[in-house]
Amino acid sequence: MEMETIGCLALDIGVAAKTMAGVRESGDRHVVCPNPGGVLLGVLDGLGHGPEASEASRIASDTLEKHAKDSVASLFLRCHESLRLARGAVMTLASIRIDEWKMTWAGVGNIRGILLRRSPQGGLGHEFLLLKPGIVGMRIPFLEPVTLSIAPNDTLLLLTDGVHLNTLEMLDRDLPPQRLADDILACHGTGTDDALVLVARCRQEAS
Repeated sequence: MEMETIGCLALDIGVAAKTMAGVRESGDRHVVCPNPGGVLLGVLDGLGHGPEASEASRIASDTLEKHAKDSVASLFLRCHESLRLARGAVMTLASIRIDEWKMTWAGVGNIRGILLRRSPQGGLGHEFLLLKPGIVGMRIPFLEPVTLSIAPNDTLLLLTDGVHLNTLEMLDRDLPPQRLADDILACHGTGTDDALVLVARCRQEAS
């Protein structure tokens, strides 16, 4: 389990991944990039399978790591340019700002984003990212990233299309992020595609 601490905000992060049977290199990749204002989280999936898909997601992840302080919309455009001569990719990004307790997210393609809410009174809720159709590097839509307020114990899920999570009711939201990521992959991985699950939980650091 990784932990990123930026100011008063700590993120407990879990990642679980599995390469499709018979393929040596996964096209799925994740990034966790601290920056002066917070942290950038992303999940990428290069088109198809194997080395070319892996190379596409690597190019995009390198671009994100170099420019992690940029806005979400500009990061998609940077990746779009860097992937023009490679296979395209689908991707979802979430930029968390520390002092404001806000998250800005957007997605092109089919990498699902789900924010699991937990109120101080124990109530549960969730919000889904509205994905835009397209392929970064080939055809990219006009993006309007959405900004949400976040709170301690909110949990972000990013899932590639090798994971079919049809219901949230059976998730144990009390699991630590790494165990939750492992559980989602084990129970909901399709086995017919590369699969990756990123889980990030917000935590208030003691002052």
